[in-house]
Amino acid sequence: MHEYDVTLKTVLEALSGPALRLVTGTDVVVHWPGTQPLQVRSPRVDLLGETADQRLIHIELQSTNDPNMAVRMLEYAVGIKRAYGRFPVQVLLYAGRPLMKMQNRLDEPDLTFRYRLVDMRQLDSEPLLASSHLEDNVIAILTRLVDQRGAVRRILARIAASKPASRELAMAELTTLAGLRGLGDILKGEVTGMPILDDIMDHDLFGPKIREGMAAGRAAGLEEGRKEGERQVVRRLMEKRFGPMTPWAEDRLKSLTVEEIEHVALRLLEAATLQELLG
Repeated sequence: MHEYDVTLKTVLEALSGPALRLVTGTDVVVHWPGTQPLQVRSPRVDLLGETADQRLIHIELQSTNDPNMAVRMLEYAVGIKRAYGRFPVQVLLYAGRPLMKMQNRLDEPDLTFRYRLVDMRQLDSEPLLASSHLEDNVIAILTRLVDQRGAVRRILARIAASKPASRELAMAELTTLAGLRGLGDILKGEVTGMPILDDIMDHDLFGPKIREGMAAGRAAGLEEGRKEGERQVVRRLMEKRFGPMTPWAEDRLKSLTVEEIEHVALRLLEAATLQELLG
């Protein structure tokens, strides 16, 4: 799994209805059932949701250009049809730095296939920045920013004004997604200038990891920052799936490497218990 996927999936699942419609062009998802194992080469899709009228919405995330993406999306569509008996509405969200070069269709002699392809840099950031929903503000970092520093400042202000329990996770998500846009230095500068965020940055575990993650030129610190961000996001997903974390699970999660955390994220939907997931 790509290092940003866990964070972006979690943010997308928490978007407000208007923000999800703006980002994906789909109806509001009222349920995220995950996926059963699909009978395709890549057996698990990134996000599969269901709308109020029981339409399936498949959202795939990409930060690189895959010349075979259209074939992959067709495979996913067929796999979802086999598993759920319905074809989904499909959306590919591209959040990478290079210019998007993928095609959103296949045209063969006896086959025509299309899906929605969205370059997040082409989306208007203002509705997301103006939203009262914190996750909407965070994902705005991936959209078209006329004033990058001003946008980062607005997002940080919203994080600072949010409930204490929400601040640390939102800051981890913002730190991770800012890496997709090369905005680490701007983020570091703005955080340093906002005393109201001292409660986050002075956290005995979380604050130092964010600082390390944003430190320019410190590869080891960046890796630790990403590791802590991914750990926090996976922890949130685990609590959604299995309920409050046990001390054993907390200790086990803290001991995992980045690769092991990503492996846990891949198995979240198929493991039946915490013991099976972390054992």
